[in-house]
Amino acid sequence: MAEQLPEIELEDRGSKGRYFLRGPNGAEAEMTFTRIGEHKFIIDHTEVPDAFRGQGAGLRLVTRAVEDARASGKKIIPLCPFAAAQFRRHAEWHDVLAS
Repeated sequence: MAEQLPEIELEDRGSKGRYFLRGPNGAEAEMTFTRIGEHKFIIDHTEVPDAFRGQGAGLRLVTRAVEDARASGKKIIPLCPFAAAQFRRHAEWHDVLAS
């Protein structure tokens, strides 16, 4: 089902930003982040409305952040409970986990 989801978009506002999926009827699933310096950022919140539930939207958002962190040499602090749970489930992401 995840293939049917819209493409993830990035909204970057300097020290803060978000990854989001825009769905039917204006529904948005989002994962917000805050930058800490040049090499780290905090995933602070993930919200998936009912329109996206059961489709893997939250996991896709966190996965995109992990991919972007890897590509840019950054580390992630997953303060959001959902993101933290995903990091515990995905040992292959530990290379971007801030210590």
